[in-house]
Amino acid sequence: MSSSSLVAIIGGGPAGLLAAQRLAAAGHQVAVYEAQATVGRKFLVAGHGGFNLTNAEELAPFQTRYGPQQTAFNSFLQHFSPSDLRQWATELGIATFVGTSGRVFPLKVHKPADLLRAWVDRLRALGVSLYTRHRWLGFAGASGLRMRNEATGEDYEIQPAATLLALGGASWSKTGSDGRWVSALEEIGVQCVPFAASNCGAEVAWSAFFQTKVGRAPLKNIALRCGPQRVRGEVLLTEYGLEGTPVYALTPALRAALAVGTPALLHLDLKPDLTDEQLLSKLQKRSGRSLPDFLRQHLRLGPPVPTLLREVAPLEATASPEAVAYLLRHVPLPVRALRPLDEAISTAGGVAWTELDAQLMLARRPGTFVAGEMLDWEAPTGGYLLQGCFSTGAWAAQGVAHWLRQQ
Repeated sequence: MSSSSLVAIIGGGPAGLLAAQRLAAAGHQVAVYEAQATVGRKFLVAGHGGFNLTNAEELAPFQTRYGPQQTAFNSFLQHFSPSDLRQWATELGIATFVGTSGRVFPLKVHKPADLLRAWVDRLRALGVSLYTRHRWLGFAGASGLRMRNEATGEDYEIQPAATLLALGGASWSKTGSDGRWVSALEEIGVQCVPFAASNCGAEVAWSAFFQTKVGRAPLKNIALRCGPQRVRGEVLLTEYGLEGTPVYALTPALRAALAVGTPALLHLDLKPDLTDEQLLSKLQKRSGRSLPDFLRQHLRLGPPVPTLLREVAPLEATASPEAVAYLLRHVPLPVRALRPLDEAISTAGGVAWTELDAQLMLARRPGTFVAGEMLDWEAPTGGYLLQGCFSTGAWAAQGVAHWLRQQ
């Protein structure tokens, strides 16, 4: 198979599909190759826990969510912004709304599958060819790609005019995001940063008693801190440790702390809405009552808080109102590890930025571009992950179109 004008997109996730749509709309011949039986598998799985497409946060703070890569993401977000993403969904017939947290969701009548179905219909209407169960095996010559039709077992080559790789990171391998592409890139000398779990749970060595007594229990309206970083929200105590949005947001800081010493220390603030003075004033009215009863009646800190305090703090930490006030502000949670890579919502690591030009083209292979979670970036949940995939896909599509014009 060869074509002087074909753009081959490897990977049928958000980055690849949006790039396909924009390139096809610009008049290019586009084919998407996906190893799974359907496109958008991880896109659908991401929608199971609340389908937040993006976030309504202003662009200036939005770009800071991408950490060390925020300068690059400033360009990507300017090119395809959260507002552009909402408009894109509207054009597919999927209206959106902003939730109280700033997250942007489709209206309740729309399921993730509805959006994906409308999207695939749009791609087909634009003439995009979708090849499922076709796996990329590596490069062939200066511009070719080795492919396998997994339905028939046939291996073949294609010679596209340009290629966009959008194969995802290395979490949720059941969706096809398994990181197997790293070896093919390393074979041609492309440096890849090792994958690491991001937006995942943290392991705490609970006692057997605590695991039996507490099991899985939420802690609502708390703040969690790792070093100088502090995040508000809700966490879930689990048999292995804890999980939840604040934990996910702190995974980069936890990874850094674990890299220099074990364990890494989280501090939990159980009453973030009270000032230190207000908290101490309430505790000074305890008057001999048992601490569990007082916490439940006057601070609305019922189970599992008393058990948690006994688990992580020595007896002297509750010897005085001042000591209890400090403890409630700084409950120590020693994290011994992050959860395994395949349990993570997303991954850090991937193609090193030094291997790419400003248009996300591989310097070692002109005409081959990279987008989505294959790139070495990470962001918290809350709409930032999907937005990052969409924005890099749109940016790489622009790069492909520009490169083809030059040829």
